[in-house]
Amino acid sequence: MTPDPTMPETSPFVIRLAIEDRDLLAAQRLRYGVFVEELGGDGPLVDHEQRLERDEFDPIYDHLVLIDTRRDAGALDHVVGVYRLLPGERAAEFGRFYCDSEYDLTALRASNRRLLELGRSCVHRDYRGGPAMFLLWNGLADYVLDLGIEVLFGVASFHGTDIEALKLPLSWLHHHHLAPEALRVKALPDHAQRMDLVPADQLDRKAAMVAMPPLIKAYLRLGGFVGEDAFIDRPFNTTDVCLLMDTTAMSAKHKGFYTRKFDARA
Repeated sequence: MTPDPTMPETSPFVIRLAIEDRDLLAAQRLRYGVFVEELGGDGPLVDHEQRLERDEFDPIYDHLVLIDTRRDAGALDHVVGVYRLLPGERAAEFGRFYCDSEYDLTALRASNRRLLELGRSCVHRDYRGGPAMFLLWNGLADYVLDLGIEVLFGVASFHGTDIEALKLPLSWLHHHHLAPEALRVKALPDHAQRMDLVPADQLDRKAAMVAMPPLIKAYLRLGGFVGEDAFIDRPFNTTDVCLLMDTTAMSAKHKGFYTRKFDARA
């Protein structure tokens, strides 16, 4: 992954793949702050003493990190945004994707497309609303283009498992953004939750969008869609949907938005 030539020389931000142990540890520290401290998640390999959110997949993923050079790398404070990336070929060697624990991915594997699984995307609370997410997407777009990726996918989460509170956005996703049959993954039955909870003609788009997490809304704007059913992840205290994006089917408008470079200045 080559450096971004559009990044202003005066910018404090660096976007790259993690290249040092402390980059990965800082990414796991950031993930702990977001997924454990903010959202109440947990997991068998979470290190509460060191404040590291980690799992068995971390060693095989690429970790795209957004670094603020003004922050202390020695204190694992320098990573302010992260994306976890797993190309399909590497997942095949490992034996599975993370999403295999939540969704039946048969349709994706049968597509014979070049796949990339995304996960653990988060931004430090002090950097939300600024250029951080755009910069991460910038780096992600370069990664996708370098590897010739055709389909991106990964779980995105609603906070909490109260389905009554989530019925509007889940129903909107089901009725308006369901993946085409050829790519339609389906939540595993033991934890699956139907999303068609409100009839399409009774949905209020504005109310559904207000309750939709920003990351999911952003992918919908890029032409993304979702798999069938949600997955209830009680250890992580989330209700997950599988987001998918076919880069070859994106409209020119969507592709231009996805791949154009953003000003990195704060």
